[in-house]
Amino acid sequence: MGLLEHYLAAEQAKMMRYKIRLLAVGDRSRLPISVRRILERVIEVTRENKRMTVILALSYSGRNEIVRMVKKLADEVRQGKCDPEEIDEGVISARLDTPDVPDPDLLIRTSGELRISNFYLWQIAYSELYVTPTLWPDFREKEYLQALMEFQRRRRRFGRTDEQVMDPAPSALEASGIKS
Repeated sequence: MGLLEHYLAAEQAKMMRYKIRLLAVGDRSRLPISVRRILERVIEVTRENKRMTVILALSYSGRNEIVRMVKKLADEVRQGKCDPEEIDEGVISARLDTPDVPDPDLLIRTSGELRISNFYLWQIAYSELYVTPTLWPDFREKEYLQALMEFQRRRRRFGRTDEQVMDPAPSALEASGIKS
């Protein structure tokens, strides 16, 4: 944690110079107070930066993120701030750790493992998966470019069948304004 504190303090000026926004996902309450303070300061200072966003996963698990979201939502319902009948995907997404971040288009899984390892369970619903036997410490530009080339060959269907993608007529779901 000391290394994280040092890194955040040392890199803040560079993040500002290059217009990099810092975000963090995970259960920050589990972090030491000194780390939380500097993390929150750097997130606040870089909030308006638009060139790039760096997201740190700290004490993160997808299941924990969903549990925290459900508790937030239950509290809002209990306080009368949210009508249960109005809960939809957008309401849920807005209460996750990444409300202002687009869902990933591509999830690269290193080490040849054929599992997602409790990462962004909600956000990767329509992400394309790329599995490489390369271990994370050895993952370099060459492997990244291979993943991108494979991704470019894919046909994004976002949960639809090939027939639905080929049919230009909007589905009943799309016609109702609900994203599938």
